[in-house]
Amino acid sequence: MEETKGSKQAKGISRARFLAGAAAVGIAGSVGQASATGERHTRGLRRRGVVYTVGAGETPGTAWSAGRMRHDIRAIRDDLHADTVDVTGDGVERLTRTAAEAAERGLHVWLQPTLGDAPQRDILEHLAETGRFAERLRRQGASVDLSVGCEFWLFVPGILPGDTALDRIRNLQNGTVDWPRTQRRLAEFTAKAAKTGRSVFRGNLSYAAAQSIDDPDWSLFDIVGIDYYSYFTRRSEYVRDLKQYLRRGKPLAITEFGTCAYVGAAETGGMGWDVVDYDKDPPEIKGDLVRSERVQADYVGGLLDVFASMGLYAAMAFEFISADAPHRADAPRLDLDMASYALTKVIKDRPDDPASGWHWEPKEAFHALARRYARACEAGQRQ
Repeated sequence: MEETKGSKQAKGISRARFLAGAAAVGIAGSVGQASATGERHTRGLRRRGVVYTVGAGETPGTAWSAGRMRHDIRAIRDDLHADTVDVTGDGVERLTRTAAEAAERGLHVWLQPTLGDAPQRDILEHLAETGRFAERLRRQGASVDLSVGCEFWLFVPGILPGDTALDRIRNLQNGTVDWPRTQRRLAEFTAKAAKTGRSVFRGNLSYAAAQSIDDPDWSLFDIVGIDYYSYFTRRSEYVRDLKQYLRRGKPLAITEFGTCAYVGAAETGGMGWDVVDYDKDPPEIKGDLVRSERVQADYVGGLLDVFASMGLYAAMAFEFISADAPHRADAPRLDLDMASYALTKVIKDRPDDPASGWHWEPKEAFHALARRYARACEAGQRQ
């Protein structure tokens, strides 16, 4: 079936390109386990990780594959020196096989199913099936936390008007949103998701909230989860900003943080992705951006230092790889990796061939985190 221009555009708007929908429109009772108390550590993060997305991909060549996944999980453990992987995305088989591989490699698993643009009943069933697997892993001795989802206001139909995430963003931009009704619907679905998670999983439960719109009832969860994309010029400002999330008296997990690889990206907060013209074929970077992996590395490294200084429960960098945003050293306008939050850059064997094979290489941000993660591992072993 021929693909329309509109469907191509919607397909091009992936999870990474909706990192901060709130910023785009200018909108500003626990069953916890012993491993997640409200007390904070004074010697760094308890868990140091990275987000690993297991979506279907935009082309067959960039789709999830078991072989690539196993290679990536080994690299996350052995090269990035992370002790945690946030397995997120949709597709129960992809989620569970990746989680099982991570657990077998001795990594802590933060399992977060994120089926979107589907009926609410299907989303809850997808969560329940994934949660049952998480419970089996936990009973077998694996270290697992379960997040019931991510930014429901954006990805779950029936909370905001619109059939797709793209439609919902447009309605936000147009101002056609009844906010009291939206907040009620968001609270209702979040409560349903928490109930579903509790019914199948006996470990720590969480949710990944957006900074500006989400304000869930955290009594439903054991761990506060925040997708964090703030930008400040001073470290003390980050500390002050983050303290608001510690007032719930529960451990805080930074479920996403990061920026893109060009000059000025950090200052955009969560909107660094919004520099690609998807009306062009192939898509192009807008303006005259200057690629800078150092900008990305300085931001993620500096934020990780802040999180560690506060003794937070976990921090998971967004993200390990973005297969559909390849790097083009020879053509800056086509260098979609500049608009990617990934710690690795995808290099195609034949850059102009959609069916080309590819591999990834670490970016400066990868090395910045790897150094910090390795030092933290060594310090933990000495204690």
